[in-house]
Amino acid sequence: MTDIFDNIILCNKCNKKMLPALVTKNGFNLRTMKCDDCGISIVHPDDKREYEEFTRLKQKEFNVKMRMVGNSYAVSIPKEIVDFMQEQENMMNNMVKLCFQEAGKISLDFDSNNSRVVRAEEVKVVKNGKPVYHVRKVSDSADPEKNKMKVFKADKEEE
Repeated sequence: MTDIFDNIILCNKCNKKMLPALVTKNGFNLRTMKCDDCGISIVHPDDKREYEEFTRLKQKEFNVKMRMVGNSYAVSIPKEIVDFMQEQENMMNNMVKLCFQEAGKISLDFDSNNSRVVRAEEVKVVKNGKPVYHVRKVSDSADPEKNKMKVFKADKEEE
């Protein structure tokens, strides 16, 4: 079966040939055809369906059980999510990255290319319009032992 985007597609507004483009939205690469003259774009129907399924699942909240398995805890992932992820690529029996994001929140990364995440945050605590504390936090998913958080008492010079 041929793909609809393998054909020449004309813009319905200006009747010019549309060109293929790639748009990334929430981590999804969406194939599009875009008219350079008037800016109209069309998203590939399969990509649009997949993205809509993702947004539907993202808006849903699941209550899952946490169980003790050996010396670890296990959380069941709903079949609906696993089925969606298997459509993306076959991920069963693959390693996933789990990281502690903040108090009360963890994240699982199923990305198979083992991407590295480096974050830097800076927060200033102000009381009555004057700086009290200054916090710098640096984290690196590739080397978590070197993650740092420094708290400074604010100087009078600092604004």
